[in-house]
Amino acid sequence: MHSSSQMKKTSGKRCLRALLSSLFLGLACATLYPANANAQTVRPLIDEVGNPGKGRIEYVNDGLTPLNVILQPKSFTVSETGEISYRPLDPNVHLKLSVTSFRIQPQQTYYVFYEASSETLPSWFVVYALFSGYPFRGANGMNVQLQLPHTIYLLPKQELDKSEVHISRADVDRDKKQMVLEVENTGDNFGRILQTQLSYSHNKQEAPGFPIFPHSRRILEVPLEADDTPKDLVLHFQNFKIEQKISLRSP
Repeated sequence: MHSSSQMKKTSGKRCLRALLSSLFLGLACATLYPANANAQTVRPLIDEVGNPGKGRIEYVNDGLTPLNVILQPKSFTVSETGEISYRPLDPNVHLKLSVTSFRIQPQQTYYVFYEASSETLPSWFVVYALFSGYPFRGANGMNVQLQLPHTIYLLPKQELDKSEVHISRADVDRDKKQMVLEVENTGDNFGRILQTQLSYSHNKQEAPGFPIFPHSRRILEVPLEADDTPKDLVLHFQNFKIEQKISLRSP
């Protein structure tokens, strides 16, 4: 038998893994994680489609217990520093799901089909899958549930142009051993930085990409992996890249 502290520690580690796997938007599990929750999967995590758009979401239960799933669509806003605020689905977004609740058997996959459109573009929302029915309770006696996201972007044919992206800040704080990056999207279109790359004198460091929303900016703190100061920054997009010299922050 595991002690209560060991169970909490194990649950915390698994919840952290779920958090890291959902960082495309900072979306993650918000409830206590069950012992076999890593056997539940939603794929893909992200869909980028036209308007109107359609697609398929795949829900996988590799566990040994049948689970109930309820789908909850929500709109969201991302702040400059990456915090996410959720709200009911915006009225200008029209979403049709083939089902809104279902039961998924052990070792089985369930497919949900959707059709979506929006009166304004670009538009984005998340479909949260709430898994329940685990045959045990958490350390506090509550039923265990798991939330996994699928994010849908409805995009126009016109893509983000290089001229609409500006790096307003890229400097290093040696005391905190981090680079602070500030990127601004001045255009009307959604964009996604696929990879952030720092170049040192003798090596390179890669950091995750992130979305940049229309007429907004994003501030990112990147921990430095090397002892020296990086010299150059490259942001990789789908069809172009932006390069910038990195400066040293004044004390």
